[in-house]
Amino acid sequence: MNFFRQKQILPYLLAALLVGIASGSASALFLHLLDLATETRLTHPLLFWGLPLSGAFIGWTYYRFGQEVVRGNNQIIETAHQGGDRLSWKMAPLILFSTLLTHLVGGSAGREGTAVQMGGALADQLNRFFHSFSIDRKTLMGMGVASGFAAVFGTPWAGLLFGIEVLSIRKSPWKTAIVPMALAAWTAHLTCLLWGGEHTEYTLGPLVSFSVSTLGWLVLAGVVFGATAWLFTATTRLMGTWWGKISYPPLRPFLGGLVLMGIFLCFDTQQYAGLGVDQIVASFSEVPDPGSWLIKLGLTAFTLGAGFKGGEVTPLFFVGATLGSVLSGWIPLPMGLLAGMGFIAVFSGASHAPLACIAMGVELFGLPALPFMGISSIMAYLVSGPTGMYSAQHPSWIKAKINQLIPAKEF
Repeated sequence: MNFFRQKQILPYLLAALLVGIASGSASALFLHLLDLATETRLTHPLLFWGLPLSGAFIGWTYYRFGQEVVRGNNQIIETAHQGGDRLSWKMAPLILFSTLLTHLVGGSAGREGTAVQMGGALADQLNRFFHSFSIDRKTLMGMGVASGFAAVFGTPWAGLLFGIEVLSIRKSPWKTAIVPMALAAWTAHLTCLLWGGEHTEYTLGPLVSFSVSTLGWLVLAGVVFGATAWLFTATTRLMGTWWGKISYPPLRPFLGGLVLMGIFLCFDTQQYAGLGVDQIVASFSEVPDPGSWLIKLGLTAFTLGAGFKGGEVTPLFFVGATLGSVLSGWIPLPMGLLAGMGFIAVFSGASHAPLACIAMGVELFGLPALPFMGISSIMAYLVSGPTGMYSAQHPSWIKAKINQLIPAKEF
């Protein structure tokens, strides 16, 4: 299967370039429109009143036109593992539109799910053109996942590893996949930048020298972040199960939108709407309200469980960064460092993709942050429970061993 031996390098690399350009362009468009939706909501707070009807419209749209793509990221993972029919082209426009509408009216959601679904769906469409070259479909979809993640966050190496870990490319001939996936991720990242896509910059602040006590605090922080990741996963699935008891899908986000509208308008919680990037940035230098991370966790789980669309990753950044900042009152490490560790480690625990998260930490915060991000992310991954936020994801061999000792339970 090694494409170097089979002399299939050109079809693989051509596919990687096409996937990268398409995914990077789609992500750039998405980021521009997402900024516009966010600015519009901030300028017009009355848009919160649109949560119920917008939710009903999103639910009806998927119920009427997109039942074959409603499972989103999990559907991409299942298709990569099990094969079957080509992902519908509807996945890309539906997730793009529904995510933008979710953010316009203030739903607490992320953006990675949109980019990954657009990348995966666009990549799978190319399978019909490259079928005669025997390009591995799982590798092609890995290019889409890696490029979408890389473009939306500006982290190409993390995108590569995210695709490998989430799709379990390591269980396939990795030598076939790693070069084209890396090329797709970098192409998407550069394409997004060329289209004017912008990414938030974070300032980690001073680091500390290593010692036995420092290592102990890093391990403790990682355990706390991992427990928080488990709480997020459990709460999100519990919300999905609870809302799933309503048989008519459009009714779920309508009722959920009513509750969210009441929360945002009756309480001082509007800063938890949307991505919450401003609060993430502020947490590196200012201690937020002690319960801010828990409020964001609950609102995001509620939003996504009710049927609004988007992603989980940026809200996880919010949860982790604010929690890390709060922990600086008890753990004797710099506030910015703890916020950065939480930023990465909670995502690591929830995604079960620790290598991608460590790479993201280095890309966002620099190489000197590697040991801090590495230790906290690995610890969070180990204690985050048997399953992550993607239920279709296959566990790594480490998680498989842990699951033998602690069997997975339904939330």
